[in-house]
Amino acid sequence: MLGVARRMLGRVDLAEDAVQEALVLVWRRAHQFDESRGSAKGWLYTILRNRCLTMLRSEDREVPTEPQAIDRASEGALVDAAFDRLPSSADLRGCLEGLDEATRRAILSSYVLGHSHGEIAGRLATPLGTVKARIRRGLLKLRECLS
Repeated sequence: MLGVARRMLGRVDLAEDAVQEALVLVWRRAHQFDESRGSAKGWLYTILRNRCLTMLRSEDREVPTEPQAIDRASEGALVDAAFDRLPSSADLRGCLEGLDEATRRAILSSYVLGHSHGEIAGRLATPLGTVKARIRRGLLKLRECLS
């Protein structure tokens, strides 16, 4: 599946994301598989193909930025400053301190800097699926901690 996605997308990072998203869709929609309509392998590859095509369409709207043009140091400083501005007695600060560094940085980048999951993944050099999972799990932990 990864080889097909690589050929379609031309980028390893996008191919890995497409395969992960396709497998998540397969897991969620397993009940929709109908053996009378075709093989399981065909169904899997159709889902992957559609995921790749969707990614190709959305990629046209994204404008790539050269890595050297991104000032990661100032972004990191903004995220750190936002965290440092929280009073030490604030519940949110205590809950954020309970998260691992990568999860906290991803959540703060999303909420403080307004970055999308894709932008965070690019800036942290982390796969998109990993960033999405970290943010989701981190937000669940924050919700639990703050309630």
